[in-house]
Amino acid sequence: MIDPDEPLLEHGSDSRSRPTAALDVRRRIQRLAEGQPYAVLCTQGDGQPYGSLVAFAFSESLEQAVFATPITTRKYRLLSACEHVALVVDDRPEHSADLMEIEGVTVTGRAVEIERGEEFDRWASLLVARHRYLEKFVTATSCALFRIDVIRCFHVTRFQEVREWVPTS
Repeated sequence: MIDPDEPLLEHGSDSRSRPTAALDVRRRIQRLAEGQPYAVLCTQGDGQPYGSLVAFAFSESLEQAVFATPITTRKYRLLSACEHVALVVDDRPEHSADLMEIEGVTVTGRAVEIERGEEFDRWASLLVARHRYLEKFVTATSCALFRIDVIRCFHVTRFQEVREWVPTS
């Protein structure tokens, strides 16, 4: 479902209208999501934007992502106050000498805190499978787990070529 709060790209740059293009964009987003261990989580509060580095994992469908944060942080407070987030993933480390080779994706969505229980365990397992060193952190009572329900992805190549991908469900 498209969120009316989300901006749309100009006509012609939306890959949803071309199935082959949409599949290519999805594959490129998946490659970034699987190949990069960290992302910048963008939040907002008190009229101010914030960026935080997070370890993340995506669901196989790319419709959700998960990350953990201590409950005593500004990040947690901001997420509790405003669910609108963006997650930025890019491959800068692989192309530091050539800006035109860098690929990135900005994932926009809603962050939802996951309560302890079966769903928490499932998402925690996904995150820990990707980031083994986080196991004790993720299971600590001082840690919260957030799921991002993806609304839209903006994939950027060559510094300015932007294509949109929207999950189908």
